[in-house]
Amino acid sequence: MKSTHRSIIRLLPILLLCNLASGCKEPQRLPEPAEKPAMTYWSELNANAGSVVPSFQEVPFFQEWQKRTGVHLRFIQPPANQAQEALHVLLASGELPDMIEYEWNRFPGGPEKAIQDGYILRLNDLIDKHAPNLKKYLQEHPEVDRQLKTADGSYYVFPFIRGDDLLRTYQGPLVRKDWLDELGIPIPVTMDDWYTVLKAFKEKKGVQAPLTFLGVPNPLFGIESGAFTGAFGVKKGFYMDEGVVKYGPLEAGYKQFLLTFRKWYAEGLIDRNFATVDTTTLDANILTGRSGATLWNVGAGIGKWQPLLQAGNSKAWLEPTPYPVLKQGVRPRFGQRSHAYEGTGGVAISRKSRHAEEAANLLDYGYSPEGHMLFNFGVEGVSYQLVDGHPKYTDLILRNPDKLAPSQALAMFTRASYFGPFVQDVRYMEQYYTLPQQQKALRLWSDTDADVTIVPQVSMSKMDSAEFASIMNEVATLVDEASLKMILGIDSPDAFDEHVHQMKDLKIGRAIQLLQLAVDRNQVSR
Repeated sequence: MKSTHRSIIRLLPILLLCNLASGCKEPQRLPEPAEKPAMTYWSELNANAGSVVPSFQEVPFFQEWQKRTGVHLRFIQPPANQAQEALHVLLASGELPDMIEYEWNRFPGGPEKAIQDGYILRLNDLIDKHAPNLKKYLQEHPEVDRQLKTADGSYYVFPFIRGDDLLRTYQGPLVRKDWLDELGIPIPVTMDDWYTVLKAFKEKKGVQAPLTFLGVPNPLFGIESGAFTGAFGVKKGFYMDEGVVKYGPLEAGYKQFLLTFRKWYAEGLIDRNFATVDTTTLDANILTGRSGATLWNVGAGIGKWQPLLQAGNSKAWLEPTPYPVLKQGVRPRFGQRSHAYEGTGGVAISRKSRHAEEAANLLDYGYSPEGHMLFNFGVEGVSYQLVDGHPKYTDLILRNPDKLAPSQALAMFTRASYFGPFVQDVRYMEQYYTLPQQQKALRLWSDTDADVTIVPQVSMSKMDSAEFASIMNEVATLVDEASLKMILGIDSPDAFDEHVHQMKDLKIGRAIQLLQLAVDRNQVSR
């Protein structure tokens, strides 16, 4: 496999310089820009690209981005799945790169604290003077502009923006339907159905870990969108209940969920190592048949796994399922649903950068017409062709000659399927999700009340944000530890009430109050 991955790199000069004789068109270029200073860029490498090559400089997209902008980037790449820990080490060192790509919504104290502490720049002046494309987009999309600013009106990142509502749902539960057919079991809908399926996988198929899901960067991470917990009327985190902010682990429904997973774990129906499952392990679990059910993405899950599974077994079939409920016919209350902007994959400029203006110019490129096409579709004549004015991916992406899955090829030549400083184009999804299961997944996983229960994207003042983060750092740690102990059978069921008392002692009530105030202010300002 690695040899074929390497061959795509050897072909890059040919692919990127293909001529008319080979049927390719030379992509249109802007005038060659003047040479610009080298800059440093800190980011974790996307898992799909990382499964093909080990570093950013070997990814064709990043080569082309630098070529078009005349900027040389030196990438600082933390270990896979360790971005949060690596960022803390980076900030503590005081040796900051020019740009940092990170989930800034997860920064302790919020982005205002990152600005206040001197880690990143307030970008208002830079965007106004050196980012005309992003400035224009935000003026034309005031609802996104509101989401992007802190409570004091500060811009802090060049954002990743989902450019269409259809792009806001992309994740949900999956099951090996060929195994269900073999066992004569229908697609699971209720929690009882799921128990039957997982039990059959274990006892009749000898599957080691019937249900697997991500446990990195924190335990139960893979179900935080509301899968399985949602059947009991709660999420693992915050949610809205008729305008009122609630925190799931305080509610009785969360205890019911924990006891259910405790039973499933004791019977060997859940991956025994679920708390440490990362994306590499998740891939291996599904592709080797160690697991038969999971929760993952339309592209990186179905799109990546289905072709690889079928290459070894023509009958292999991953099927999306509805979000589990307790009773047949009930509409799922929760499901994965993102905001147009929610802090993921944005790029901040370091306070210590000596090239802030140049960095702003570089990052603004992704919002320009040409940059939009590069980030979403790659290079014309290589990864896409214009057909009747519409970009269509070539066989390099959809039927890769080196046997890369579409998700891998797309991550090599574009950033359409993951995050970055650009606006995601819905036309990427319309052709990338070509498998029937992918089309079905979008319909099924969108059929929830997530738009009603999702907490609005809001901003807090830096004081409120710091207080909120301080509380939630301790509460979230407690919830993770307590949930694990309950599922693993270390704590008795009676310990749940004690955990609730501990959360209250840690001032979870104050955190709920702060979030409710922010939600209420957001409603008034609209």
